[in-house]
Amino acid sequence: MSKKSVGLAKSNYKNPVIKWVDQRLPIFTMLDKEYGQFPTPKNFNYLWNFGPILVVTLLIMIITGVFLAMFYTSDIGYAFESVERIMRDVNYGWLIRYIHMNGASMFFIAVYLHMARGLYYGSYKQPRELLWMTGIIILLLMMATAFMGYVLPWGQMSFWGATVITNLFSSIPLFGETIVTWMWGGFSVNNATLNRFFALHYLLPFVIFAVVFLHVVALHITGSNNPTGIEIQDERDSVPFHPYYTAKDLFGILVFLLFFSIFIFYVPDYLGHPDNYTPANPLVTPAHIVPEWYFLPFYAILRAVTANISFFGVTLMDAKLGGVLLMFGSIFVLFILPWLDTSPIRSTKYRPLYKFFFLFLIIDLLTLGYVGGQPAEQPYILIGQIATAYYFSHFLVILPLLVKFEKTSPMPKSIHDAVTKNI
Repeated sequence: MSKKSVGLAKSNYKNPVIKWVDQRLPIFTMLDKEYGQFPTPKNFNYLWNFGPILVVTLLIMIITGVFLAMFYTSDIGYAFESVERIMRDVNYGWLIRYIHMNGASMFFIAVYLHMARGLYYGSYKQPRELLWMTGIIILLLMMATAFMGYVLPWGQMSFWGATVITNLFSSIPLFGETIVTWMWGGFSVNNATLNRFFALHYLLPFVIFAVVFLHVVALHITGSNNPTGIEIQDERDSVPFHPYYTAKDLFGILVFLLFFSIFIFYVPDYLGHPDNYTPANPLVTPAHIVPEWYFLPFYAILRAVTANISFFGVTLMDAKLGGVLLMFGSIFVLFILPWLDTSPIRSTKYRPLYKFFFLFLIIDLLTLGYVGGQPAEQPYILIGQIATAYYFSHFLVILPLLVKFEKTSPMPKSIHDAVTKNI
């Protein structure tokens, strides 16, 4: 019988320890294939850095969250005081909490820029539909995680934000009140609510990590999009991921962490709300209840419906339900975007008319963000309604029509031609 080992994988590594591990668990060969030799378009710009930045930020959030959970008490009588103890008495607790607190904002800044890049360069189009859809699922999970995390300090804005947002589900016909009661664990936002939110806030980041894994797998199967929107045709169009993009990504991550550090050490409370440094009081309603800044555009869409929808005096849908449907619809429309924009040209670089509408969409989203942070009064309500109407018109009307009427610019034959001729 041959003495040759059976079932061992082939390994080209010379280091005996690495080779021994790689033959039995070829993780190093897999990493080299997927992140070393992986052919990548050679015309990436720095907007492609936000994928790795998001992975690093997620890991930072999970690590700091685990440490904070060691000292946090999920009880309405002690939650606020436990956060104060973390800030004052736990060694470097203030630093861990500031990293985690501002990390949520950094996460959303990076994901919104990542999505804007995808929208601009058509990264949602065939064959990357599932890649885009898993990204939208990650966004929804992030929103749920961030909302529940904002409740945990049990300050005034935490309590009232939880009360207002969870109450929205009561507008769902037939099952709304049951859903709200289940979420609360009772008949008001109380101790059971805080415990449930704490458990889910701890769990969901690991769910996000699992979906991110699927997102990366889908990326490596379909390959990356690039600024021209042209697929790799031969070896002239690509470079190995390492060392070209590992070095570029590392630089982008360091710059982002520097930006992150400015908030941590110099303006840690700039993106928060001062009312959340007051313990929750169910008997005192804040003058102006607002969510975190990254929810403001969706909050403005929620408030855009101000009247019931009636037919011959019969109310078909109340304003509250209409606002909830619009808010969730603003995410769903992104989910089906690959089938709304059927233009064969991916990159906005070669779509001059769409470039104008894309810029207008960014202005519209910034307007919604501004309006969402203002009181629910005129003229902000009217501005929010106009901005909401354009948001949905952009995806449901403008994009399908542009396919028929837009005259696109000439495209290069390959990525190599675009790089060498600077097209």
